[in-house]
Amino acid sequence: MNLKRIKRAIISVSDKSNLKLILPTLKRFNIEIISSGGSFKKIRSMNYNCIKISNYTGFSEILDGRIKTLHPKIHAGILNIRKNKKHKKELAKQNILNIDLVIVDLYPFEKLLKENVKFKELIENIDIGGFTLIRAAAKNFHDVTIISSITDYSKLTNELKINNGSTSAQFREYMSAKAFDLTAYYDSVISNWLNNKLN
Repeated sequence: MNLKRIKRAIISVSDKSNLKLILPTLKRFNIEIISSGGSFKKIRSMNYNCIKISNYTGFSEILDGRIKTLHPKIHAGILNIRKNKKHKKELAKQNILNIDLVIVDLYPFEKLLKENVKFKELIENIDIGGFTLIRAAAKNFHDVTIISSITDYSKLTNELKINNGSTSAQFREYMSAKAFDLTAYYDSVISNWLNNKLN
């Protein structure tokens, strides 16, 4: 089964409505949560412990929120190969901790496109940070679990309960495939929109 224990998670979601489904399970298994912006506020308002990303990285959010999660401390924590001794040494040298679970969704670009919002707003709803987190976690599915859809919270909860705070290789690979489906579709929507604009 190749079980991987989850000790630390990053949560950064646009749709915060179903966080209540996952937070009790993360607390039950003592999983540390790192979060940003509105997700951080929502988690704290529900009385769950959470570390603000800027406190974790030591780097404040800039460019009106365009740069929040794009930081080596986040991405090295996701992308390192756990069995690679060189990676372990590099992380220890930089004081970087593993991030084992990524719960991220994308800005609702397609929804806003259908609502005919202004060009400037559409541009600001092309997700970069979330997109990068999803792809990083999905690439490293051997060690990291990616949850990129609100509909998979119950699957994650069940997986953690069955495996006592861990996830199986099969589950991680399945979630990786779903994540790459999402990012491929998301990019195709943006590409089609720009191509239609240009005829």
